[in-house]
Amino acid sequence: MNRGDGDEDRTGGAAGFAVVEPATPGRFVFASPHSGGLYPADMGADPALDEASLRSAEDALVDRLIAPGAEGGAVLVLGRLGRAYVDLNRDPADLDPLLIEGLGEATGSARTAAGYGVIPRLSGDGRPLYARRLTLDEARERIARVHAPYHAAVDERMRAARERHGEAVLVDWHSMPARATQGAGGARGPDGGLGDRHGSSCEAELTRRLRRAFEALGWRVALNQPYAGGWTTQAWGRPGEGFHAVQIELNRALYFDEAARTPSAGWSRTQKGVARVIAGLLAGET
Repeated sequence: MNRGDGDEDRTGGAAGFAVVEPATPGRFVFASPHSGGLYPADMGADPALDEASLRSAEDALVDRLIAPGAEGGAVLVLGRLGRAYVDLNRDPADLDPLLIEGLGEATGSARTAAGYGVIPRLSGDGRPLYARRLTLDEARERIARVHAPYHAAVDERMRAARERHGEAVLVDWHSMPARATQGAGGARGPDGGLGDRHGSSCEAELTRRLRRAFEALGWRVALNQPYAGGWTTQAWGRPGEGFHAVQIELNRALYFDEAARTPSAGWSRTQKGVARVIAGLLAGET
């Protein structure tokens, strides 16, 4: 198994992503774009913003939960920089005119209008990330240095998998904050979520297999709610071309103390459960 880092971050000295290559790669590429927690010095976030808010959108520990995938033949592509710096699951053209100078009357997606474009304006808990506006050059340089190399790495591995096996499957792993899934009266929402762009991004059997596997753990699993799959799933969900993509969400309430930012009492059980799902999914890949 080989580990290779992505392009070196000139300002913070930290690689923007890491790639873990199994000895015998199979059809699957596991991506975790939001599990990074490194913030380059050139971010220039609001000095008054506390660390908890800065990091509140991270998919904490997801990279550790999916690590067993490499043993089963999946290539891992893992984001290392924090989501607040650049969101690797957004269209690189999705720029926010309220944050970035020089865009004129340009408008982005609904997510961008809400403050969560490719360079977010707000933290995961809804606080302003900056006490300034970014220049357009600053935004473009950040995307070119971090976003583009990450997606080039995903592209390379997906095309190589299709070349070797006739098809490639991207599993985009995420976590969801407990507050995003709570029902009436604060009841906990689903334990996991699957997003297949309402059946368009992969064969239905892949979604069914994953749902059965998570439900076998005793989890409640939602389909396409509250997330149907982000930009990466949309970009790679092309079954007619041999590219399949599905997004998986894990409820942080299962394994993570969001206030203390540490694994919770449920960590070991969740880790074992996710490893079991991964082993079943990749059975026969190596």
